[in-house]
Amino acid sequence: MLDKKILLCVTGGIAVYKAVALVSKLTQAGAHVKVMMTESAMKFVTPLSFQVMSRNDVYFDTFDEKDSTVISHIDLADWADLVIVAPATANVIGKLANGIADDMATTTLLATTAEVWIAPAMNVHMYENKAVIRNISTLHGDGYRFIEPSEGFLACGYVGKGRLEEPEKIVDLVREKFTQSKTLPLTGKKVIVTAGPTRERIDPVRYVSNFSSGKMGYAMAEAAAALGAETILISGPVELEKPSGVTVVNVESAAEMFEAVTNHFDSASIVIKSAAVADYRPKNIHDQKMKKQVGDAVIEMERTTDILKTIGKMKRHQLLVGFAAETQDAVDYGIGKLESKNLDFIVVNDVTDPDAGFGKDTNVVTLLSRRGMHQSFSAMPKKILAKVLLETILEEESEHLDDR
Repeated sequence: MLDKKILLCVTGGIAVYKAVALVSKLTQAGAHVKVMMTESAMKFVTPLSFQVMSRNDVYFDTFDEKDSTVISHIDLADWADLVIVAPATANVIGKLANGIADDMATTTLLATTAEVWIAPAMNVHMYENKAVIRNISTLHGDGYRFIEPSEGFLACGYVGKGRLEEPEKIVDLVREKFTQSKTLPLTGKKVIVTAGPTRERIDPVRYVSNFSSGKMGYAMAEAAAALGAETILISGPVELEKPSGVTVVNVESAAEMFEAVTNHFDSASIVIKSAAVADYRPKNIHDQKMKKQVGDAVIEMERTTDILKTIGKMKRHQLLVGFAAETQDAVDYGIGKLESKNLDFIVVNDVTDPDAGFGKDTNVVTLLSRRGMHQSFSAMPKKILAKVLLETILEEESEHLDDR
């Protein structure tokens, strides 16, 4: 039994009917549930339905104080062990991301110190709107947890991502959170993540590099640490904050990154190679600044070590995940690299996509595996995508993870 206090904030959308079922199932699981509704939510379902299912008063008006000894929205904010916003509309996500508190639900959400989970539900095009993606990214960075919507037939007639996650799944997630004996899936595992670009020096003031920001790799490292892994992040030169709970090894060149990866490789369970490593470097590095000359200059280049291919040959028990940024035929190139580099998984994306690529906060990718997985993910913040990718990989590997 849960025996925990859950505050459910219900906002306006057709998925409100699922929230009634969610209250019922949480109550059956032993939780103490109180419900708060927005004015729009009450257009779909009356407060009485939630009152019957929760056996508690339903709150919807900041100025309707049911108990004169307390201030209701502060009392509810302090009462909850967990707050769930389900369904969460684009409107309430936008309000929270910008600190707007103009009704009882948003006022209480800003006042609570409990963990807040947000379960979006909306039209697929609304969910993929750049403003919504930006607001989700802001809230994720502020520590809010998102319960990803599922794909299917939507009330508006579209088929796509935007359905409120099923109540049974949400209850399972709540149960997992409050099960103290639960072990995180990567506890006891060592994960290596590479991120960012490399710089290949020409002389003391010039170098060859690429546009990688390191955001995807840093998100993958943060997600791995959150799942219990001892995480080593081997990072090229980037301007990003160190992820919490992660050990960062800073490198500059492809050679330095290769050395750092091989130093940790034998003890690693999983290696996630998301860095954009230079394929070529200047054959001769000048000790002094090259002076401008009349006419053109030619710099002779030589190949760097293919880190991914090399550790693919070295691997024994390790799970090897590669990333491939392409500008055309991304999936075809990804399938080829799965085989040629002896990878277990590869994440491919087309960097010409306006929602993907270097420097963006969002990404659009396809995950491929040696066992035949071919799963595409639409545009979403990189921090959320990293968590989804890792969970998908671990689910695929669940029967083999103990051997890693």
